[in-house]
Amino acid sequence: MSGMSVTCASMSPMSSSEGIREPHRTARRISTRVASVAPSATLAVDAKAKALKAAGEDVIGFGAGEPDFATPNQVVDAAAEACHDPRNHHYSPVAGLAELRAAIAEKTLRDSGYKVEPSQVLVTNGAKHAIYNAFATLVDPGDEVVVPAPYWTTYPEAARLAGGVPVVVPTEESSGFKVSVEQLEQVRTQATRMVILCSPSNPTGAVYTRDEMEAIGTWALANEVWVMADEIYEHLVYGERTQHSLRSLVPEIAERCVVINGVAKTYAMTGWRVGWMIASPDVIEAAANLQSQVTSNVANVSQRAALAALNGDLSAVSEMREAFNRRRVTMHKMLNEIDGISCIEPEGAFYAFPCVKGLLGRQVAGRRPTTTLELAEVILDEAKVAVVPGEAFGAPGYLRLSYALADGEMEEGIRRIGKLVARMAQG
Repeated sequence: MSGMSVTCASMSPMSSSEGIREPHRTARRISTRVASVAPSATLAVDAKAKALKAAGEDVIGFGAGEPDFATPNQVVDAAAEACHDPRNHHYSPVAGLAELRAAIAEKTLRDSGYKVEPSQVLVTNGAKHAIYNAFATLVDPGDEVVVPAPYWTTYPEAARLAGGVPVVVPTEESSGFKVSVEQLEQVRTQATRMVILCSPSNPTGAVYTRDEMEAIGTWALANEVWVMADEIYEHLVYGERTQHSLRSLVPEIAERCVVINGVAKTYAMTGWRVGWMIASPDVIEAAANLQSQVTSNVANVSQRAALAALNGDLSAVSEMREAFNRRRVTMHKMLNEIDGISCIEPEGAFYAFPCVKGLLGRQVAGRRPTTTLELAEVILDEAKVAVVPGEAFGAPGYLRLSYALADGEMEEGIRRIGKLVARMAQG
């Protein structure tokens, strides 16, 4: 297996002068590459919350990055029908079913405003797989990947797995947690290979404007830098904000742009594991060759479900967006009412990213958290609320709270945090 290297202890030949063998060398069980990968903090928090619930604890989890809605019925029905079709019982093309790749191309023109051919689409096991494929295909050891922070936890880890060097660029609340061309230029070197652009953003909810997106695309084009545009939350924008696709605004960047997307967030299909990457045909061919040696095709039933989703309308996401918007407004208001917490208003996705630096150093239950890692532990232990610490996103001093949970549960969770903070103020 490529992900794990097992080396048997070796022995040197017997010494002719001493008649003894040298001691065994310590066996290396896990490859350095894999051992250096940090586990997903968001999945770890969600798993811990679910484990505590299973043990009978009344835990409210804000960690999950997935809609709390069921997959639309017509999608489930299509999958059930696909199970009985013998065509789906066998291997299919590595790059994806022909009809699904065509549907993704049509959906891209409809939603993003630019035309691609099915040959420019690779269907993957979720968007996370597409991100890994893109790094493995385009990044060589030593290549620098610019990662604006706060970032989604997988970006720097997947870049490292490909041998890349993540170059983290911190952003500020004052800019809405959005990176500027000036910041990108400050870190650009001869080794700069790629910049990651996620809009709407996980974890901050930031949405880049047309002008901001065009400026970054123009900069990348002028400096021959690849852009990975993660558009998985494209339909989850609120208020007057509009999601803009980089390839639509800067068509010339098509040869140096990889678009990441999938059905997970739009159609509440996180568990179905269907994502895709869009790039030039030579990149897709190379990435498909890699995938042929790693996973082969995505499960056919899941592909048939994704096809049904894309061929349907967007009524499901419209209903989710309405609920998320309501929760967004409520969470933003409630968090800002807690002493020591401030939160900018999220513009997209389904996360709030409050600053909690005002809580650090306060005492509660005999503990005095000085980092958001420690604070998240205190909140879970004392308030039975699971949040993700900002360290996971390269932004200490912040917490990520998902509002993809029922209104009543969300409000109760924030009230619990407020009560804990009140205790901290008294301590």
